Amino acid sequence: MTDKDKSKSKSSSNSTNRTPKKVYFNAPQQRVMFTAAKTTVVVGGRRLGKSHGIVAPFLLRNIQRMPRSSGAFVCSTFQQGLTRTVPGTLAALESFGYKRNTHFFVGRKPPKSANFDEPIIKPENYDHVIAWYNGSIQYIISQDGIGTSNSLTLDYLIMDEAKLLNFDQLKSETFPANGGFRGHFGHLPYHHGQLIVSDMPTTKKGSWFLSYEEKCDTELIETIHGIIHEKWRLEEKLKEFKAKGVQPKSYIISDYKMLCKNLAELQSIAVDYNVFSSIDNLQVLGEAYIKQMKRDLPPLVFQTSILCKKVGLLKDGFYNNLKESIHYYNAFDNSYLESLAYNFDKTKELSCLQDGDLNRNAPICIAMDYNANINWIVAGQRSGIKMKVLRSFYVKYDRKLVELVNDFCHYYRHTQRKEVIYYYDNTALGSNYAVNSDDFASVVIKTFKANKWNVKAVHIGNPVRHIEKHNLINMALKGQQGLFPMFNRNNNEALLLAMEQCGIYQGPNGFKKDKRGEKLSESEEDRLETRTDGTDAFDTLWVGMNNFQSEIGYSGSMVNSFV
Repeated sequence: MTDKDKSKSKSSSNSTNRTPKKVYFNAPQQRVMFTAAKTTVVVGGRRLGKSHGIVAPFLLRNIQRMPRSSGAFVCSTFQQGLTRTVPGTLAALESFGYKRNTHFFVGRKPPKSANFDEPIIKPENYDHVIAWYNGSIQYIISQDGIGTSNSLTLDYLIMDEAKLLNFDQLKSETFPANGGFRGHFGHLPYHHGQLIVSDMPTTKKGSWFLSYEEKCDTELIETIHGIIHEKWRLEEKLKEFKAKGVQPKSYIISDYKMLCKNLAELQSIAVDYNVFSSIDNLQVLGEAYIKQMKRDLPPLVFQTSILCKKVGLLKDGFYNNLKESIHYYNAFDNSYLESLAYNFDKTKELSCLQDGDLNRNAPICIAMDYNANINWIVAGQRSGIKMKVLRSFYVKYDRKLVELVNDFCHYYRHTQRKEVIYYYDNTALGSNYAVNSDDFASVVIKTFKANKWNVKAVHIGNPVRHIEKHNLINMALKGQQGLFPMFNRNNNEALLLAMEQCGIYQGPNGFKKDKRGEKLSESEEDRLETRTDGTDAFDTLWVGMNNFQSEIGYSGSMVNSFV
């Protein structure tokens, strides 16, 4: 038997036992799948079925039509790839009938007993590779350093959660790896193709792929759809001839071949840009889901993640110098994530083990905000001249301060030094409307001690006036005074959204943070967690870490303009 015959035998042995399976695809999924443009951009709402009906079919087509090819999942972080992009796509493929350790292996070279073909260009190792029965592979590339695209030769790219990707890094590292070499698949229209998938971005940095709308030739896409329809019509005719045992006219066969050629040529140059809201999958989701999301999500998140609308952000707010490109960072402990060996179940439990910015041998600084309906903890540590905001927590309604502190202790249960430096001002004293007895500070301290944590309580006096906090914190955000605030974006989603939307107004006694909405009842358009309560906890933490540094082993005050 020749090598070619062996290859055919291997491929057939892995596929002969599969039986056809009907799979439902909604209208947006079918449109993207049938258009099959070389560059496809999908801006889609939550639960549209992006992994199931867009990413998985794209990947499966490339695996089957380009055996022994090399593609890539491109992720902003290894944690994103490990917890969302890869498991979601593989789960979809498993629902189609493809099984892990039978049709594909993740993070390891397939054993010889699997009888898999090998890729045309073999990887140096399989640590961050998905390997398939016919020799196709996909690299798991992350922009935080795990499985980079350096020195790779790729046949296609899949970029999920694209709003999180660094476009400059894509241009310098990843796009060049997906270009130029035509190789074995240059005749296919989707060779060197790109699939870009995301919900609607809310920042300039995350909006890089929206420019593809200008590159999308709608007339070209309509022509492709017209050819697809005509191709389908001729296919039905050919089926009728075959069923009757009649040889079709030569011109019909010739027309069909010409349509296929023209279609491939147009697909090879097409850019297909699509915006679909979650409502486009209403038949599966139902109206109740959309209504629930409107109730549960902050208005901005609902507008962008469900309705896929472009929403302008507040330009002149209380934290007007806060910038995503400067103050937000990703920090995952990739060595821990790699140790999980692609056990996707283990990645679901969130804890500080996944965090790469936590100093486990140092105390954690915290500050809080206390309210009848929502309570916050914002946690940080000093790193040189930086104030790293590690994570924020909040609880609502029936869950109060005790539950909030318990959540904190559970998340950080793996840290070696279980000690917090708790900064609190006079708003934590003499009040108890968030608890049944004692004041807020007493309840917080007692609960930490009940969890066997040491507490260093630091009373910082009266709250700083709004105008002064605004000036001091914005100077810090510009790097001109005090510790430079930086935020772990993945661990502070609600806090950052609240800070981005935090406004100002001119009150009777001068300039103030706009906190007027805090006392209003929660509504579908105005969620508690996007109001200013969490931002007040951040303010208290910033003041404490800057003006009371001697309490955490530093001397001197970096900000001395208290009132």
